[in-house]
Parts: sequence; C-alpha cells; structure tokens
Amino acid sequence: MSDQIKHECGIAFIRLLKPLSYYQQKYGTALYGLNKLYLLMEKQHNRGQDGAGIATIKLDMKPGSRYISRYRSMASNAVADIFEYVQNKFVDIQENTPELMQDTEWLKNNVSFIGEVLLGHLRYGTHGKNSIENCHPFLRQNNWMTRNLVIAGNFNMTNVDELLEQLYELGQHPKEKADTVTVLEKIGHFLDDENQELFDQYKKEGHDNVAITHKISEHLDIANILRRSAKTWDGGYSICGMVGNGDSFIMRDPAGIRPAYYYYDDEIVVAASERPALQTAFNIQYKDVKEIDPGHALIIKKNGQVSMEQFREPTERLSCSFERIYFSKGSDVEIYRERKQLGRLLSDKILKAVNYDLKNTVFSFIPNTAEVAFFGMVDGVQRYVRNLQKETLLHKKEQLNDEQLDELLSLAPRVEKLAVKDVKLRTFITQDADRSEMVAHVYDTTYGIINNHQDTLVALDDSIVRGTTLKQSIIKIVDRLHPKKIIIVSSAPQIRYPDCYGIDMSRMGQFVAFDAAIQLLTERGMWQVIEDVYTKCKASLLLPKEEIVNHVKEIYKPFTPEEISAKIAEIITPKGTVAEVEVIYQSLENLHEACPKNKGDWYFSGNYPTPGGNKVVNKAFVNWKEGNNQRAY
Repeated sequence: MSDQIKHECGIAFIRLLKPLSYYQQKYGTALYGLNKLYLLMEKQHNRGQDGAGIATIKLDMKPGSRYISRYRSMASNAVADIFEYVQNKFVDIQENTPELMQDTEWLKNNVSFIGEVLLGHLRYGTHGKNSIENCHPFLRQNNWMTRNLVIAGNFNMTNVDELLEQLYELGQHPKEKADTVTVLEKIGHFLDDENQELFDQYKKEGHDNVAITHKISEHLDIANILRRSAKTWDGGYSICGMVGNGDSFIMRDPAGIRPAYYYYDDEIVVAASERPALQTAFNIQYKDVKEIDPGHALIIKKNGQVSMEQFREPTERLSCSFERIYFSKGSDVEIYRERKQLGRLLSDKILKAVNYDLKNTVFSFIPNTAEVAFFGMVDGVQRYVRNLQKETLLHKKEQLNDEQLDELLSLAPRVEKLAVKDVKLRTFITQDADRSEMVAHVYDTTYGIINNHQDTLVALDDSIVRGTTLKQSIIKIVDRLHPKKIIIVSSAPQIRYPDCYGIDMSRMGQFVAFDAAIQLLTERGMWQVIEDVYTKCKASLLLPKEEIVNHVKEIYKPFTPEEISAKIAEIITPKGTVAEVEVIYQSLENLHEACPKNKGDWYFSGNYPTPGGNKVVNKAFVNWKEGNNQRAY
C-alpha cells in the first residue's frame, strides 16, 4: 500500500496441557512454551510495531509464590527486546548450574515466565498515546487467585462512553476513558460477581474457605462471565483472557469482524490472529487450523477441558475484507488466492482502458503488498492473450502471413518492476519545501524500460486511502520515464467511510474519495447537499445508536464511481506531470466475488456491521464540517 495506515493488533496464546516435564523430555527444553510464543509473535510482527507484551500464568503454585508474570516493551524491535529480557533470566543458570535447566519443577518455582498459560500481544496504536501503559496485556490484580485477570486483544469499541456510564452505575471509577480499560473492568466486574456468588453458595453449604477457593476455581463459569460482560459491546474484537487460576478464553465479536484462529491437540491449545503463524510455529496443516466462531469463545478450563461456547447471538458474518486485501500476511493460502483473484478481476477494466494495446503497455505494481494481486492481474491479461490467439488461429489462420503469425504468437503482457521502495529517507530538513522534495524520493524507478511518449504504464496498488504518496512520490517518479499515460489501479474499491473497528481510518478528511466527492459537489453548485447531510448527521447524534442511519452516503449518491475516480485522478496528479493520469478501482461486486467469506466492506460501502458504526460515520462527518480533528468514537 502506498499510503501506510496503522491497523489491527496481533494476539498469540498458548496453553500447555501437559506438565512442563513432558515438554522437557519430548522437546529437550523447559522453555518450549516461551520459544513457541516468540515464534507466534515474530510471525505476526506485521500486526504491530508500536509495542508488544507478554504475560504468563503458572498453575498450582503455593500461596505466597508469584504465579503471574508480565513484561511489555516499546523498543524499536519490541518482540526481540521482550524475549531478550526473559532469556537473561536464564543466563546465570546456564553458566553456573546448567543441570537446573533440566529441572522443570525448580525452574517453575524459581524463575519467572516459566508457566503453562502464555499470552502475547503486538500493538499498533490506532489512536491515543504511545506509552508503555497502552501496551497489552492488561492486568487486573487481586489477592484471590480467581479474581486476577489478564487480557490482550485486537479490538475497538464504538460505544466507550456508554460502557463507561455502565461501569459508573456499577459503582466503579475507571482511571481513564479507553476501550481497553473498559473491557478489562467490565469482564473483571462480572468475574468478581461470579466469585462472590460461588463463595456465598459454598459458604451456605458449610465448606471452609480453603475448600471454597478450590471449588470456585473448578466451577467458574467463564462463558456466563463473558455473556454478562459483552452484552452491550458494540465493536469488532478478538480478545484473549487468562484468569489467575489458569482458566482462559479467546472470544470473537458476533459479526466475526476481527480474525481469530486456533488449534489444539492433547499437548497444546494455541490461538493467533493469523493462520500461517500457527501453521509455521507448530508445523500443522491448513485443514487443522480452525476459526473461532463469531459470537463464541474458545474456553480452556484449568483442568484442560476445551469447549466452544456462545456468548452473543451471531449476526450476519461480515469479516474485515481489508484483512484479505492488505493487513494479513499473504502466506495464508486463502488470502493468497483471494488477492490473486482481486487482480484477475481487474484485467478486463484495464484492457479496455489501454484499448487492448499490449504492445505499448507496461504492467507493474507498487511495492510490496500489491505483488500477489499483480500476479492475478497478469494472469487475467494472459488469459485474454490466449483466447485471442486461439480465436485467431481457429478462424483466421488462412489470412495470416508468417510475420503476422510470429507477432500473434509472441504477444504477451510486458511485465516490469518500475516502482522500487527505496531505503527510508530521513526528512531532517525543517523547511516544508525541502521536506516535500525528500518525500518525493521515497520511491525510485527503473529507467530505460518505457518508450518515451508511446507506452502506457499500468501500476497496481492494493488500495488508495489518501493518495498523498501517489501524488508526492510515485507519479512524480514514474512520469520521469516519459510514458504517454499512467494508469493507477487499486485492487480495493474506493475508501469512502471511516473505520471504527481497529484500523487507523477514522477521519473523513483523510480519504481522497471523500475529497473528490466534496470537490464535485462544490464545482456543480451542490453545496446544499453538504449542508443537508451535516444537519441530518448532527441531529442523528441525539438518537439511540440503534436508530441511526448512515447519512454520509448522500454525499456520494449524485455521482457514479467513474466520476469520482476521474476526480481522484485530478487530485493525485502533481503539478507539472506530463503524462495523462487515470485511476481504476475495484468494484464492490468483484470484491465480494474474490473474498466470498469476508464481506465486511463498510469502509467502501458505508454498510456498518454494528449500530455504533453509523453513529461513528455521522460523527466523523460532523467533526469534518466543524473543523474538529478528533476521533469520532
């Protein structure tokens, strides 16, 4: 993607179902769980580079012994920093008493992080401060083992104000207004409730306090706690949690917006945000990795019992299609195929745009995430070539001379790597003009490939958010090759609406498609549409979120997608560009065809999967109109 956006987060969870001695004997190390957690996190480093954290729980520790450990980092390579910190705990042991590295009982009793339940998190901060306090996992501490709670997740809630108000009504006073704190305290409250109800029940039955402690641990109803906690949540989420006794869970929102995968056998239960991370770390097959069902939680009791429990009624499945287009690694076989199909489905539009003139067209892509879609686009063009050759040879072969036959058989798309992502240039000069000049060189190009003022250059990007990098760098650079025409192709549809479920796209003014629609309305004397939408959006904010509709759709209604694309082409074309610039976008229909199981498309269509989304988009428009640059939720 030419415009970098922060997004998502990554979760990694491991529950060891056997004693630590089992892994020592079978795999030759007591650090089996930690090693696998490191792999799971490194294989998902694309999901968070603002910070990371891990937490572990030791089962069945004696009173007075530390059983929960946590460490978080904001280092430039946070995952490596965390595991270096953990590894340092074993340096003296390995040097001075190496035999103790084989003694799992001693290690568990004397070294932190040697536990059976492990949780890791990688953070991309979509909003708010970047500080160590914002890094997951979050910890809620208590002297009662079964009241301790650790959570980490990939989520955003749209109704934090409402959830905070509910906490106030419960008598709580959270220390900050953040959805992470709100979720932690909400689950924590009902965890406390469950503990108290069980305590009262067993006390009435005449059990002593020590016995009650064990019975609470055995009978905690995690599914019931999650049902009560998540009853009013509005957002997209995959959340991992660990209770101090070792009970744990991974829960997923009712629309399946955020991804969550898992695998378990008689040795381990593991979960992560991306399937290939599990496959690589544990050498397991694609078919063996399952998705956590929307509205369900995978629950692992302290005794190792594993179950999938519903905590909210699932809604229509609207999993995030941006995961498929850009966010998740393309090493997932499903995602790889979908990205290829996204490119393939664009080939007809592209061929029409170049007037089927393959001889004078060069195909390329904008590094690096568009590469797989580019392969699909080339496949589509090659399919056209094969069909053309077949039809010509079947019906017109008598009309061809040797030269024409050679030309027909040699016909193929001209595929080149023209845009090259250069090393990160530091824009250390303070003047804006100098900085703009430096930014223009973030990308470089391959000279001597384009025939001057004759060739059309087709460059595929996976999506276009703001268009600033295209304008400031890419188009400027490739225009130096002197193409007759530059066609920028997006494998995603036009991004028109904010996201509120974990992607850093929450402000209307940052979308080039929105800018294009506003400019068209202004140029055509339709400013009243903007005023009417503002009035409707402002009034809607007084309604319950369930009654709100997305009024911002009316901004785009007067125009065809092609009209908006043409205006976008004008906006992203820098002054002085000689070549004609055209922009081609994917259609919503083709997106759904390519990604049939992941139809969440609210940032393209405005069709939000939760009621809070409509409130967010209207609030975002009001903020834009009033010149308020704050987030809309």
